[in-house]
Amino acid sequence: MSDSWVNSAERIGSDLLLDLAGPGSRRAVLIRALRDAVRDGRLAPGTRLPPYRSLAADLGLARNTVADAYAELVAEGWFTARQGSGTQVARRTAPVAPARVPKTPPHRPAGPAHDLRQGKPTPGSFPRTAWLGAARRALHAASDEAFGPGDPQGRIELRRALTDYLARSRGVRTTPERIVICSGFAHGLRLLFGGGVLRGPLAVESYGLGFHRSVLEAASVRTVPLTLDEHGARVDELTGLPGVRGVLLTPAHQFPTGGPLHPERRSAVVDWARGRGGLVLEDDYDGEFRYDREPVGAVQGLDPERVVYAGSVSKSLSPAVRLGWMALPHHLVEPVLAAKGEREAWASVPDQLTLAELIDSGHYDRHVRRMRQRYRGRRDQLVAALAAHAPHITPTGIAAGLHAVLRLPPGTEQSTVKAAVWQGLGLDGLGAFRHPAATTPVPDGLVVGYASPPDHAFTAALEALCRALPPA
Repeated sequence: MSDSWVNSAERIGSDLLLDLAGPGSRRAVLIRALRDAVRDGRLAPGTRLPPYRSLAADLGLARNTVADAYAELVAEGWFTARQGSGTQVARRTAPVAPARVPKTPPHRPAGPAHDLRQGKPTPGSFPRTAWLGAARRALHAASDEAFGPGDPQGRIELRRALTDYLARSRGVRTTPERIVICSGFAHGLRLLFGGGVLRGPLAVESYGLGFHRSVLEAASVRTVPLTLDEHGARVDELTGLPGVRGVLLTPAHQFPTGGPLHPERRSAVVDWARGRGGLVLEDDYDGEFRYDREPVGAVQGLDPERVVYAGSVSKSLSPAVRLGWMALPHHLVEPVLAAKGEREAWASVPDQLTLAELIDSGHYDRHVRRMRQRYRGRRDQLVAALAAHAPHITPTGIAAGLHAVLRLPPGTEQSTVKAAVWQGLGLDGLGAFRHPAATTPVPDGLVVGYASPPDHAFTAALEALCRALPPA
């Protein structure tokens, strides 16, 4: 960019939006529009106005018309003009009041003192320095083409990085051509079902995230719950559902109850999909975080043509980074891209380039290992606190993830959730995640997220939790 171009741009001045409608001469209409802009606060005191030549060119008016309008408003005290400083909005002793903004209701309830709700990584753990360094390197290396219209499938740099990362860390078998970048798992569901790529009904686990069921309901997809036991979803029930050709599972760490899908059931659900001509949707929402067992690879590795594998960085980095991905069977790539459309539902290209560089440089793996150690320590603190103060309460689902389920005595879930509120805790009862049509027995329990509280407050959060639990 040349210096002459910059100086020329500075002389042109700022853009100014004016409504020149209404009766009167061009000069009178312009004067009225400028006064209105000052009155309603769009032109704040001290704002420097464009040179009259520039504004005349922008508005298609004669230069003398704009110059006369400026002079009139200077004479009236609306504007000031000084040699070398241009024309500015006058600085009034009683400035024009800005448009009124509705006040926040004074009765809005405060948030909990301790947030033990599931699904939230520690906000302060975001790797800011590594992310900033990766962004700097990625943007420096990016071609000019990267900042054009782009590809709805996602940047090739990120799809290549994910192909390698998912293969070595999760056992996913895919290629960059079969990965579609999205803005998270819910966005992936909207593309698959809201876009008409897949149609219901859809089998789901009898406990899961209600928000995902809402996304499916909005797409007119009927969900059919599968029974859960200690080995995960009862996928054998699929054979008794003749109209169902798809199933949504969380096989690495069932949400929210916590166990992995049994190996025999992993093979069985893939065989069912082959025989039915159907699909398995695999939500690998926290597969990086395992503590007391060997990693459980993705079901997708058993048959990439019968499993849609979906993941995101909402647990590993932050839900504020709206990046996710789907490793798709070959025949679904084009329909998903057609559903995604041109230009609109795309993740930020700079963020995609940054995540690709974070993975390729090894910083993403180092961050995940660091957080795995940290969350395991949090999990151990929770288990120790229960053993010391509430040994009659059994934590389950603790071998992986960012939450645990506390099994409660029958009939105590609702009263315990209320007691937790009185203790300043934010958490959920297990029943909040139950499918409305589920017929399995209803155990009482709490879903306790142990990742979100800051380090200095975690001990106090555990003490408040133990006070809220029912006695033996």
